[in-house]
Amino acid sequence: MSFALKGFIIGLAIAAPVGPIGVLCIRRTLAAGRMVGFLSGLGAATADMIYGAIAAFGLTAVQAVLVGQQYWLRLIGGTFLLYLGASTFLARPAASAAQARTSTSPLSAYLSTLGLTLTNPATIISFTVVFAGLQLADTHGNAFAATALVVGVFLGSVTWWLALSGMVGLLRERFSAAWMLWVNRLAGAIIFAFGAAAVLTA
Repeated sequence: MSFALKGFIIGLAIAAPVGPIGVLCIRRTLAAGRMVGFLSGLGAATADMIYGAIAAFGLTAVQAVLVGQQYWLRLIGGTFLLYLGASTFLARPAASAAQARTSTSPLSAYLSTLGLTLTNPATIISFTVVFAGLQLADTHGNAFAATALVVGVFLGSVTWWLALSGMVGLLRERFSAAWMLWVNRLAGAIIFAFGAAAVLTA
């Protein structure tokens, strides 16, 4: 239970800072509803769980490969963010809620954020540093402790995305088409900026 609680807190803390995934989740929730917004966050939570497992089970060879391929990961992830930012900026608000839901499928919402988070080398570095700093990387060969830690990370991350999409979803009905146009432009510009930063730092 101790490992699960620590994992929950770490998952929550790593998911909470608003980056490109957070902006994307907010925009998708406003445009297509809570479910699409939550599934976008769930993709990020799945990636957090994968990287948490790598850190918890001490898969140093995998860590070395991921960190060693930072250039390509940043380039791929940054390029996708550039595309996503541009398409979001140019997107027109849906005429109806039904149209909005069909424009972004649940599967594509999940897979896109899963891929974006997996191509962010900072995520694996964050988990490695946090686990090492809190002396959680060494679970003394206890697979149950490592599993509890990883499950905690996943639940913490999921809790954040559920709360975020739920809170934003409550405001959705108050946004007119004109407001949504500006939301698209602002979100697109922010996501594009994150993509440009990723490509330039590669």
